[in-house]
Amino acid sequence: MAELNLTDTDIRELVRERYAAAATAITDAPSGCGADAAGSSCCAPVVSLQDADGNEVFGGSLYGEADGADGAPVADSLGCGVPTAVADLHDGETVLDLGSGAGADVLISARRVAPTGRAIGLDMTDEMLELARSNAAAAGIDNAEFVKGYLEQLPLSDASVDVVISNCVINLSHDKPAVLREVARVLRPGGRFAISDVVADEDMDEATRADAAEWTGCIAGALTREEFEHSLRDAGLVDIEIRETHRVHEHAAAAIVRARKPDACCEPECCG
Repeated sequence: MAELNLTDTDIRELVRERYAAAATAITDAPSGCGADAAGSSCCAPVVSLQDADGNEVFGGSLYGEADGADGAPVADSLGCGVPTAVADLHDGETVLDLGSGAGADVLISARRVAPTGRAIGLDMTDEMLELARSNAAAAGIDNAEFVKGYLEQLPLSDASVDVVISNCVINLSHDKPAVLREVARVLRPGGRFAISDVVADEDMDEATRADAAEWTGCIAGALTREEFEHSLRDAGLVDIEIRETHRVHEHAAAAIVRARKPDACCEPECCG
């Protein structure tokens, strides 16, 4: 896959700066930064929610009432789907949201795994973490927490979560195979991976791949379906499913990506 002529640190800082600016725009707006009835958003100059034809392909409008979505966190979403709609969450589970942003998917998850479960949001951007914590407090959610960290080095113990979700964030990482290895590490045996993300077409052009704005806008860094499947298998995950939901770019689509960590094996050949 073609890469930008930037270091890993450069890419991480570009992403951090853009989403810190988005969080600041949301916080400073009079009534949040979600799209209005006409599909415009005060965030648009920072993180565009629309494709080249003006169709809204990212953001809170992708959620519906059945998703348990309401309030400012959903209106402020910058994701490309609704991972909680396919994660099959249950009371008592621990859920980890990678790149939790304003906290919409964490708060939805927290409600679904209550009263005995908990939801953890991870983000590297201080401004987003502050916004998410404020949203959780306003919603009265007490089984959610937000922690600072990087996708490639998750600050969680081995086999500590039941479900990993994410909404259009893994494509922003400079090292996606490392992210997926970390996902496999923190999942318990039998744990589930259910995300919304952007998947690149095989014929994505080099100009798009080399565009830093397209990278931070969730396009240039996306894996192809084949690359995603290969990275998931290499991380040790099974039952892989990648299903396109809608187009977000001339050369990319949003998709639901699901997989599972194998159950613990108690046969002599794999238990030593």
